[in-house]
Amino acid sequence: MATIHATAAVDPAARLGSNVRIGPFCLVGPDVELGDGVIVHSHAVITGRTTLGVDCKVYPFVSIGQTPQDVKFHDEPSTLTIGPRTVIREHVTINPGTESGHMATRVGADCYLMIGAHIAHDCQIGNDVTLVNGATLGGHVALGDGTIIGGLSAVHQFVRIGAYAFVGGMSGITADVIPFGMAIGNRANLCGLNIVGLRRKGFPRDQIHELRQAYRMLFASEGTLMERLEDVENMFSANPLVNQIIDFIKTESDRSFCVPNNATAPSR
Repeated sequence: MATIHATAAVDPAARLGSNVRIGPFCLVGPDVELGDGVIVHSHAVITGRTTLGVDCKVYPFVSIGQTPQDVKFHDEPSTLTIGPRTVIREHVTINPGTESGHMATRVGADCYLMIGAHIAHDCQIGNDVTLVNGATLGGHVALGDGTIIGGLSAVHQFVRIGAYAFVGGMSGITADVIPFGMAIGNRANLCGLNIVGLRRKGFPRDQIHELRQAYRMLFASEGTLMERLEDVENMFSANPLVNQIIDFIKTESDRSFCVPNNATAPSR
């Protein structure tokens, strides 16, 4: 049985799992599905074709599932899916997908979305991602597992940020950031690897050591990027962390790469 406060407006067609709790003055639309154990605190709005996984927590003044902020949107039946155990703090906004983005916005499991964060239409967010207060993602952004986006940072539409990367606070990200990379600044540059994050996640020390060697080789001044990439691939073929960066760079993208400020952005 769900527990619904008397002042909440929950459409009878909404699908509510067991032990769902909905607080005062909330609005839940007809096409919403809330998994078992979801808690929605007061004054939250959940609408659209939105699904929340088990044990998600939604805090006051959250607005998720509202019409995308895209002038090309024409009421197509797009969706928003949020994985289990994700925490959505006050004033967070998340929009569903659009026809130009395969009709879906997805947020993974165990994410922590802090006060005032925004996830625009068609974003694809991995598991265990943290958006710090005021972090903003433009449309079609992709974040890998374990990514951290610092407070008041903005990520340009169509940018990819690889797994376990770290974006410093008040940064503007207009180019792709490699897995495990660390980017900081207005129109940010790559400024190393997220070594602290890797250690916290328990990655083996020998893999991290090789990753640092591979990073230095990739962004050295000698040769072209593709030549350096081939050298790194041959030298560190057994390292799964390095292979993630290699696959990331080889994948087609609409954006250039975020590189160190002493390096030249590689062409596609």
